[in-house]
Amino acid sequence: MCGIVGATGLNQVLPSLLKGLEKLEYRGYDSAGVYVNGGDAGDFLVKEKGRVSMLEAATKGKNITGTAGIAHTRWATHGGVSVENAHPHMSEDGRFYLVHNGVIENYDELRDTYLQGVKLQSETDTEVAVQLIDKFSKEDGVSTFDALRKMISLLDDNSAYGFLLMDRETPTLMYAAKKKSPLLIGVSDQGNVVTSDAAAMLDVTQDFIELMDGEVAIVDQNQVRLFDAQGQKLTRDAFHLDINASETDKGVYPYYMLKEIDEQVIVAHTLSQHYFDDEANIQNIDASIIEAIQSSDRLYIVAAGTSYHAGLVGKRYFEQWTGIPTEVHISSEFAYDQPLLSQKPFFIFLSQSGETADSREVLDNVVKQGYPSLTIANVMNSTLTREADFALPLLAGPEIAVASTKAYTAQIIVEAILAHAVGQSGLDLKNELAKVAVEMQVIIDQKESFKDIAEQALQNRRSAFYIGRGLDAAVAVEAALKLKEISYVQTEGFAAGELKHGTISLIEENTPVLALLTQSKTAGLVRGEIAQVAARGANTIVIASKSLVKTGDAYIIPDVNELLMPLLAVIPAQLIAYYATLDRHLDVDRPRNLAKSVTVQ
Repeated sequence: MCGIVGATGLNQVLPSLLKGLEKLEYRGYDSAGVYVNGGDAGDFLVKEKGRVSMLEAATKGKNITGTAGIAHTRWATHGGVSVENAHPHMSEDGRFYLVHNGVIENYDELRDTYLQGVKLQSETDTEVAVQLIDKFSKEDGVSTFDALRKMISLLDDNSAYGFLLMDRETPTLMYAAKKKSPLLIGVSDQGNVVTSDAAAMLDVTQDFIELMDGEVAIVDQNQVRLFDAQGQKLTRDAFHLDINASETDKGVYPYYMLKEIDEQVIVAHTLSQHYFDDEANIQNIDASIIEAIQSSDRLYIVAAGTSYHAGLVGKRYFEQWTGIPTEVHISSEFAYDQPLLSQKPFFIFLSQSGETADSREVLDNVVKQGYPSLTIANVMNSTLTREADFALPLLAGPEIAVASTKAYTAQIIVEAILAHAVGQSGLDLKNELAKVAVEMQVIIDQKESFKDIAEQALQNRRSAFYIGRGLDAAVAVEAALKLKEISYVQTEGFAAGELKHGTISLIEENTPVLALLTQSKTAGLVRGEIAQVAARGANTIVIASKSLVKTGDAYIIPDVNELLMPLLAVIPAQLIAYYATLDRHLDVDRPRNLAKSVTVQ
């Protein structure tokens, strides 16, 4: 959930490190710091609370020069938000500098056992790690590489880490180690880099070597040396990422979220072109995936957050089109309370990053039990895609805003295409998705209307509700998440029929109740529930499909096949959340306490 960048061999490393941190700020923005080894000019360590821009301002006028350095943007886990707790952390004698993503579960035990007499400057687990490296280097007389490996050997099995270490006595070297927290090594003619996300260093290189769990690397300006957990040398080719650095920029947009909402049309077209040929036949889904699903007796969709909500929609496609019973589970619960499974289960993991820690824990358990698995993710060189039996790409392109938008719609589309490939949808799905893309654009072109809805419904309101039935209920929970996570309006999304079973007691004068109404089978029931909350003073905002609209509804969604309506119904919710957040003068892309990729449990 934090961001790491490091580089060696660049002409002047500081600008590249700061730019890399800006690209990673969506992963953590409580504090940030940078260390540059300036050789004869000395060492430079600068840390600041707040955004990367504040760190950049703090480096001005310090004449920081050097060709190697490491940097970090933090999402607080151990210890509060402070300069002292910001990374990089330095050993007591100023020799070693360390940045770290992840959590060391037994850090307090290690501190009490090995670091008596060492004065710690922070409350973090990371400082314990760097002080241990320093201790082992001094007392055991071992190399930095061996001191790092010894420290790692003391971490308990539940610990997760992405370490990037520098030793001021070897100023061109970086030492990297990884377990359950992504790290990539970028290689180029101008120098080599290490980063937790390739997007941070695309300006330097598009060629990366993936570090696997338990491995350690020594990265110099001209070479990369890889070692396994036993210290044996490894060789691994770099892979090329066909991503333009401009794809990670906002361009003309004020916020990434708005850009990514708009890009949902492109994503729909891209997925259709990738998974259908000119005759609307399925392509790029291996027959072995289809056969494995067809031979199963139950599907288990495992995900977290927005991906879990996409799974709630996908459940309908798999059950209706394939006839296979499907369950959707929250990964953090499934990991430690696995339900009774069927005889021939098949697991589908949904993730934007492919690094979601809770889902990875489930996948690890699934692999150990020998069950087949498929990951659908946006990052195809991620842990979840690599360790599952099968993987399918979302092809949504980089998603930077913390609030997921285009990855959600991409997951629903891929679920629909996969269910269509496995079973019998009875639809010309390629054509139906083309219609969806056209109507997505219609809604997006009317985005200003949602500014008025957000102001009318949510201005100065502390709480709100989203309701719907069937697929609309599935979208309602995602709509509520979008609003709560960026505008801080306490929002609950749920099945409209549950109102009378308790929640209606919360309705007061002018309480905003946003109703999604796109499913004809339950439209009359939802209208009744809207009337019930209106009778108790609620401010009702109805978003209805064209065929179900009534006078007074706030917005009309164009008609497409009802099973695909979630792809359209979610866009008004995304835009309402966006404009409600602007109205509160909050940062749309970087909501408090949240980070994009949840890589710790």
